Amino acid sequence: MAIIMRAVPPRIQFNVKPASWSTDAATLCTIRLKVFVEEQNVPLELEWDGEDERCEHALAYAPDDTPIGTGRLLPDGRIGRLAVYKEWRGQGAGSALLGHFLELAREKGFTAVSLHAQTHATGFYARHGFEAHGEEFMDAGIPHIEMSRQLNADTGRSRP
Repeated sequence: MAIIMRAVPPRIQFNVKPASWSTDAATLCTIRLKVFVEEQNVPLELEWDGEDERCEHALAYAPDDTPIGTGRLLPDGRIGRLAVYKEWRGQGAGSALLGHFLELAREKGFTAVSLHAQTHATGFYARHGFEAHGEEFMDAGIPHIEMSRQLNADTGRSRP
């Protein structure tokens, strides 16, 4: 019996940095326009909800320092607008962004965070400790479900 060995590519390390709406809006908008408006057909007027100036933003960078993803943490502890360019999905950029926002929420004293997940992405969020709640709903023509995660400030991990 032959054993087939496959090389596993090394995991890419993505750099995630805080971003400011006042100085980084052009980059944040470019990513969100490409992912949400162009790719997912979210109407432009729904993408810009007036919340960005009140949010904590972050950018994920590829190894060559090209911005490839973004997201935001709202003042109420909700994570939103998590977007990664299609060619970079499944390689860890989304996880790096989500980890950044979980740590930021802990630093701000939140004991839980929530988000509205596109239903096709619930597995991604579940792998990061989020649990679905309530009924599926439509937002911008895309099915979503509310998900939340408890935070434990002592260990940096969700509670069992």
